Amino acid sequence: MIEVKFYDYVEDSLLRFAVIVAKYKGKWVVCKHKERDTYEVAGGHREENESIVETARRELYEETGACEFDLKPVSVYSVTGRNRVNSSGEETYGMLYYADIKTMEELPDSEIENVYLYDRLPTEWTYPLIQPILINKVEKLIFKNNISN
Repeated sequence: MIEVKFYDYVEDSLLRFAVIVAKYKGKWVVCKHKERDTYEVAGGHREENESIVETARRELYEETGACEFDLKPVSVYSVTGRNRVNSSGEETYGMLYYADIKTMEELPDSEIENVYLYDRLPTEWTYPLIQPILINKVEKLIFKNNISN
């Protein structure tokens, strides 16, 4: 079983992932990995000696081609349970961001096959027990603060 929780704060050293839910010109930005038939929002692992915001900026560029954007922290989150990136099932922590993308360029050479812009989000997620919960958290922030673009 997968469990997603949200926290106001955890020690920075515990943050292993950054996930970025993004919009561009009012549309949701969704990625498709070359090796999968499902969709993902931008995100990935934190590299050694990298701050979590640097991880978010790097992953957003690598996976969407976003080169100019406003990045807003939303919440610390955790995932407990075995999944594609956590074979042990232990609780792992990440930082959830919202990005308002201003400009995009050609997708850099990466594991991402294509980037799609949608008015409505798809339902076929790579992490169906995680990504919709994170997206819902961002949607609540957008609605509450009226920051949709």
